[in-house]
Amino acid sequence: MKRHAERFLNIVDDAKSRINEITIDEVKAKVERGDTFSLVDVREESEWKKGHIPNAIYIGKGVIERDIEKIITNTESKIILYCGGGFRSALAADSLQKMGYLDVSSMDGGYGGWVKAGYPVKEG
Repeated sequence: MKRHAERFLNIVDDAKSRINEITIDEVKAKVERGDTFSLVDVREESEWKKGHIPNAIYIGKGVIERDIEKIITNTESKIILYCGGGFRSALAADSLQKMGYLDVSSMDGGYGGWVKAGYPVKEG
């Protein structure tokens, strides 16, 4: 497992103290039920191109605060963010909450956990 820098983990832990996290299995169940939500991949574009969760939309973490309002205009919309493992998405969720988005979650375990669980992915 990748070992992240201590200061990075500190800001992730701080963000996680304010956000909602959702498990991979809970997201999969929402997909299967046909629940209405926006699934947003916040990884780097190169990661997205290698594969992503079907029906996800791509808004990289580096531009999410700048671009989110153009893509998801309703601040009451349900948004689930994911990254590679759940750290960057936690930071992004914290930012979106600060911007007034009311129903934001971060998928704990991220894309890596989704793949490990054997759930479907879309190439490219």
